[in-house]
Amino acid sequence: MNTKVQVLDDKILVSLSGEFDTAAAEEMEKSLQPLLDCGAKDIFIDCTELDYISSRGLRILLVFLKNAKANGSRLVLQNVNDVVRDVLELTGFVTIFEIE
Repeated sequence: MNTKVQVLDDKILVSLSGEFDTAAAEEMEKSLQPLLDCGAKDIFIDCTELDYISSRGLRILLVFLKNAKANGSRLVLQNVNDVVRDVLELTGFVTIFEIE
């Protein structure tokens, strides 16, 4: 999986591409955590090129969401394709995350 991070004023855009599977989860967890410490109020995760997300990937996003809320930040999933949306719907996460 590839991750691209852009910091724009008080917003962060994280673009994900490839497969967010168990192998990518540990690296992703390490790369997302520092984003919470920079004080950004809005964190957008662009899923346009995300081909797959595993249960471990969902767990990482859920932990990141909880930490973001605890810091007063907003986490938004953007451009969620049908494959990822199906997983979010099947797991009930579609009601937990803000999706644009």
